[in-house]
Amino acid sequence: MPEKKKVDPFHSFIAGGTAGAVEGVVTYPFEFAKTRLQLVDKSANMSRNPLKLIATIARTQGVGALYTGCPAFVVGNTAKASVRFLGFDAIKKMLADKDGKLSGPRGVLAGLGAGLLESVVAVTPAEAIKTAMIDDKQSAKPKYQGGIISGTVKLVKDLGFKGIYAGVLPVSMRQAANSAVRLGSYNAIKTFLQQASSTDPGAPLSSSLTFAVGSFAGVVTVYATMPIDTVKTRMQALGADKMYSSTLNCFVKIFKEEGLLTFWKGATPRLGRLVLSGGIVFTIYEKVLLLLN
Repeated sequence: MPEKKKVDPFHSFIAGGTAGAVEGVVTYPFEFAKTRLQLVDKSANMSRNPLKLIATIARTQGVGALYTGCPAFVVGNTAKASVRFLGFDAIKKMLADKDGKLSGPRGVLAGLGAGLLESVVAVTPAEAIKTAMIDDKQSAKPKYQGGIISGTVKLVKDLGFKGIYAGVLPVSMRQAANSAVRLGSYNAIKTFLQQASSTDPGAPLSSSLTFAVGSFAGVVTVYATMPIDTVKTRMQALGADKMYSSTLNCFVKIFKEEGLLTFWKGATPRLGRLVLSGGIVFTIYEKVLLLLN
């Protein structure tokens, strides 16, 4: 039985990357809507309904507009998921007891470490490019929409290293919180269900059960970490360096000028994306691991 618990680091990396790429493409319209809603000024006259926003943009600008910034997001999501699962499995192995079991708090700690790792390696640059591309798309004279590759290259040149890593603190905070909540809750529920199985304790969960557990972990993650996500988006918008002097200043300014509920603006499309994302990512990850093993 202990052999079942061992996960090859290379397999974790490949399975995580595959899951991240598929999930990124499938759920991107929700990510696009969430980012657009977070960038909208409170006084702007436009619908806050994410589904209406998606439908309006698809009708007026074409379905392709919903995938503005998607290449950077998918590349980042692939790298993020690879690093996340590789880091989580490696830290889990270090924190597990002699029987290979991981307690709830240690599972959260492993998720926290994986989140910090992925935020610096992959998430911050990919999120900065995606947010700037979406922000640029809604400006009167877009500068970076000429072509997927040429537009992105021009944006990266203009932003520079400092711009690409703008918002690294809120991104790290969000990813650490995301992974701690998401991977911690997923690991705890999965372990509980496996141990509760009367037929074959410790056996892999079915695809439907894995999807359900992953989706539930996504719901918990959204509402627990939404304020950090909103601040992260604002800090990565074009011209953010002229509006906010620091992450704390951004928090305070949003709270004072726009109110507490603004921090949960875009929660609905993010919920749609993370529920789907949680189900897709964990299901594909577990299945690819089984195939590789």
